[in-house]
Amino acid sequence: MNLFRLAGDFTHLLSIVVLLLKIRTTKSCAGISLKTQELYVIVFITRYLDLFTKYYSIYNIVMKLIFIGSSIGIVWYMRYHKVVKQTYNKDQDAFRHYFLVLACFLLAILVPLEFTVIEVLWTFSIYLEAVVIVPQLVLLQRSRNIDNLTGKYVFLLGAYRALYILNWIYRYFTEIHQIRWIPWISGIVQTALYADFFYYYMKSWKNHEMLKLPA
Repeated sequence: MNLFRLAGDFTHLLSIVVLLLKIRTTKSCAGISLKTQELYVIVFITRYLDLFTKYYSIYNIVMKLIFIGSSIGIVWYMRYHKVVKQTYNKDQDAFRHYFLVLACFLLAILVPLEFTVIEVLWTFSIYLEAVVIVPQLVLLQRSRNIDNLTGKYVFLLGAYRALYILNWIYRYFTEIHQIRWIPWISGIVQTALYADFFYYYMKSWKNHEMLKLPA
């Protein structure tokens, strides 16, 4: 554990807190992609299967359970809460996310870390997380005006990935002295997808304007 990893974990956790705060206080999921949230459920469940096979630490177990439980809870709110589900804009959240699942699964079979069930699913989760934000970004481009909490949520997700890249660089020089290509490349791709959002987020923050993404 190092400072970058710890900061990344808690930034990720803070992004979930911000999203749950938005949903619970406003009773609205407007601007949030259900498809991205469903992809996160798949990512966490397939990545954390080692909960049943390996023990690392109490911290590791607790964080994994929080990410799995919170992602399922968010999907439940958006699908089944009698008030929140009425604010979900299905027409704008129209990205066909199942293509991402299929493509990442095929890639995980063709280019796995190791060819075992757990490792193929772990690799699949890494590939899928790299593109999990795509439906959310497409939705924000279509809705144009982005509320403050939604903007903060997406910004924190991007910051979490950037911090994890710093974590990998730090570990390369201090611990493992080798590059794990699958998470490194996937993490860089994911962070790059946020670049356009970061630019407009910082621009709106600097000018005290409502956040808008170009169509």
